[in-house]
Amino acid sequence: MSYHNPVLLHESIDALDIKENGVYVDVTFGGGGHSREILNRLGENGRLFAFDQDPDALGNVIDDDRFTLIPENFRYITRFLRFHGVRKVDGVLADLGVSSHQFDEAERGFSTRFEGVLDMRMNQESKTSAREIVNKYSEEKLADILFMYGELRNSRNIAKTIVEEREKEKIETSFQLKTILKRYLPNAKEHKILAQIFQAIRIEVNEELDVLKEFLEQMPNLLKEEGRLSVISYHSLEDRLVKRFIRTGLFKGELEKDVFGRSNEPMQKVGKLIIPKAEEVKMNNRARSAKLRIATLKKERA
Repeated sequence: MSYHNPVLLHESIDALDIKENGVYVDVTFGGGGHSREILNRLGENGRLFAFDQDPDALGNVIDDDRFTLIPENFRYITRFLRFHGVRKVDGVLADLGVSSHQFDEAERGFSTRFEGVLDMRMNQESKTSAREIVNKYSEEKLADILFMYGELRNSRNIAKTIVEEREKEKIETSFQLKTILKRYLPNAKEHKILAQIFQAIRIEVNEELDVLKEFLEQMPNLLKEEGRLSVISYHSLEDRLVKRFIRTGLFKGELEKDVFGRSNEPMQKVGKLIIPKAEEVKMNNRARSAKLRIATLKKERA
């Protein structure tokens, strides 16, 4: 089964500052590229846990006594690690977004390139698919997700058109959706705008931003002292959440300070933002929008 080449492979694994006998977590296993590199750097007593809710990922399980794949959403990371007897870890890696494998499988409905049923579920056992959202959400709710998650200024007009068209005929496929929205897709920007529309629907289907927030909130209690967090994001909505959480430990509001002006944010950033080199982008188009942010748990939190 073909999966994408792991993006920022060495940079993201270097960021974990791997200890030979440490315990690490790859929360987005996919094709296992990042996990294999982590295992290459672990000693015989090291351990690696990986999460992936997509049943297709089970075909990539690594035959290694140090490795355990947990077929669950990584929003439940603490719960399932405790089930395996683990309360603290040395590092966590997250490569967010959709894998190339998911994009390239037409029947999954993630891609604007193929004709496929509107699905977009990362967990194929989930109840809500893109089809339900497009055909059942109110015009107002559709407009809201297109604006918030797709950052589309004409979200209300797009939502209105979807609602008008679905009354004539149920919208079942990606090409149907593309066709009814043709008026909003000028040639020069067709791919970009369509990608924003699909991104908005996909984020809603998979609750991606909520999952990311829940995941990040668990890091201060899950990481060991000076444990590392390595996160690769692919769009500004994700990156803003990661950046803000690393800086303040919050997603909104301002960090409170004591009478001496000291704040108590749990994490601190390590190094600067890392983006792929031109050579990697040339070899792997998926890398073009990737951003890697690294953080560590502050000593005083331990």
